Amino acid sequence: MPGNATAKAKPRIRTDGVFELGRVVVKGSQGQSSMPAEASLGRTTLDRLNLQTLGEAVAALPGASLSHNSRNEDLVFVRGFDPRQVPVFLDGIPQYVPYDGYIDFGRITTFDLAEIRVAKGAASLLYGPNTLGGAVNLVTRLPTAPFAGNLRVGGGSGGERTAAVNVGARRGDWYLQAGWSLLDADSFPLPDGFRDYKITPTDTGDSRQNAFFADRKVSLKLGWAPNARDEFAIGYSLLSSDKGNPVYTGHAKQGVRYWRWPYWDKDSLYFIGNLGLGAASDLKLRAYADHYRNGLDAYTNASYSTPILNTSFPSAYDDHTRGASLEWVSRMFPQHDLHVALHFKDDRHRESNPMSPTKDYRDVTTSVVVEDTIALADTWHLRLGASHDRRDARQVYFWPTGATSANNALAELTHELAGGGQLYASVADKTRFPTIKDRYSARMGTALPNPDLKPERARHLELGWRGRPWDGAQVDAALYESRIDGLIQNALVASNQCGGTVCNQAQNIGRARYRGAELSVRQHLSERGRLDVGYTWLDRANLNNPAIPLTDTPRQRVFADVEWSFSPRWRAVADVQAENGRIVASIAPGNVNGYLRLHGYAVVGAKLVWSPLPTLDIELGGRNLTDRWYELADGYPMPGRSWFANATWRY
Repeated sequence: MPGNATAKAKPRIRTDGVFELGRVVVKGSQGQSSMPAEASLGRTTLDRLNLQTLGEAVAALPGASLSHNSRNEDLVFVRGFDPRQVPVFLDGIPQYVPYDGYIDFGRITTFDLAEIRVAKGAASLLYGPNTLGGAVNLVTRLPTAPFAGNLRVGGGSGGERTAAVNVGARRGDWYLQAGWSLLDADSFPLPDGFRDYKITPTDTGDSRQNAFFADRKVSLKLGWAPNARDEFAIGYSLLSSDKGNPVYTGHAKQGVRYWRWPYWDKDSLYFIGNLGLGAASDLKLRAYADHYRNGLDAYTNASYSTPILNTSFPSAYDDHTRGASLEWVSRMFPQHDLHVALHFKDDRHRESNPMSPTKDYRDVTTSVVVEDTIALADTWHLRLGASHDRRDARQVYFWPTGATSANNALAELTHELAGGGQLYASVADKTRFPTIKDRYSARMGTALPNPDLKPERARHLELGWRGRPWDGAQVDAALYESRIDGLIQNALVASNQCGGTVCNQAQNIGRARYRGAELSVRQHLSERGRLDVGYTWLDRANLNNPAIPLTDTPRQRVFADVEWSFSPRWRAVADVQAENGRIVASIAPGNVNGYLRLHGYAVVGAKLVWSPLPTLDIELGGRNLTDRWYELADGYPMPGRSWFANATWRY
């Protein structure tokens, strides 16, 4: 009814399929073209490059790199910061494990996601505590039509099997989104020339032993958007996995593990709501309940028939998290986009073993955040933020409890250039609280806990530019430096509690400097093709002891891909990943200082896609086509040449 002020405002229906409530920071506030501190991977890119797991996806961005540890976990480093310092969120809900702050990036599949957002040094403080080096936010899909979805099936080398279905429906003010996926494999092919150097080799054939995995995922979201400003949604995500742990194959004569995880399960139930308050304010609420279960079995040898039974194995974790955040957004002050947020998170960790007492721990973390984006002029914007965080250990098995607090701040100045370009500079002071494991792990009787550990602190400086310097191109470039104080590192202390005269203990004794450069170029090649190139240079230095290197990140890394359409029905995609300068820990003979510089490598992948119908894609492709033997950790080879075939139907 035109002219009727009481008429109901129609809900805004997004056309890109991205769940806007799942974003922590809304793009383009106060006229900004984008958030300089965040990069993103959309659904189209995830499908084009077959980025099936979170680790593969994030590592495709400049500034990020993949690491693989002895626990058969994929870990992503962002500008040198590890997953404890760059936590993972799902629609803004924290996903990291309460005990050690890690999450296995290889267990999280991407089939149900609309986009992945990666925030770096000056990441918004609205994410909450512990974003020392940034944050990774997984944003789910949002239905945009009365009924739509897709179905994907596929298979590949090593007995790989893929199946995924996503459906979405929108009826009036209501919408429903649901997804299910399965990604599993029996093994993976070993590369050309591979050799198992152990005294008693376990990998002497063509396939990696004990490399099986099965990752199942369910996601649901029910939402109600009665008008253009109010929206409320209930979401649920379930990860259910099991996996083997391939055995070390390097030169060391000790430390061989015969491990399997019978279950690695994580589920999250959450509510997100946005309520308009008057003409210029909104209230956003997130509330969630999270449950994580992890089981680890150890065996005496590669037959996996005789389990080890002692005070450490079998190991079972049972963790629960309850939390909420309340955010008030106000535009009542001219040229200001003001956010005030409160965060509350209650983490509970339980360790159980048939031969030792059950151990219970509880941490409560709170945070108060103020962040404001100010339009200084039509093309100048200033973002200022400050927060105060506190963590209280409410329950600790045997050891004393403790508490600590931290302050964070940031400032970012951006200038919008003609033609959609942007110049920006930022400074940030960020912290990370020590985890339960950092403070209380006895490391199987070799260490003393340290309840009084303080937060790690990083000070970031960044200067960047993005723009279109020539026709058909988009270029992003950044220079940055981070200084880290209070890094948690191991120290030896006098004590008779570890079976000798000294014990290990985690202490805030480390200082480091990370600096680097990032460059990405996206170039359209006429109407038929495109080329993307991302380059990272990273220099990490241990300021306490330069002789001891900082590990698990390459010095240089390139990720490039090209796509070319031969016709409306046929197209090809190829990608290359290359790196050098990665240093890893090694206990192999000859490594006197305990470290090893791995060989650089380049691996190539490609696929051919046939689209017999506008709604059907059939693809055939391969990974590591040169069959290169490369490793991301000493003694743990990555897959050799492998093949895959997939079919995707959209409806």
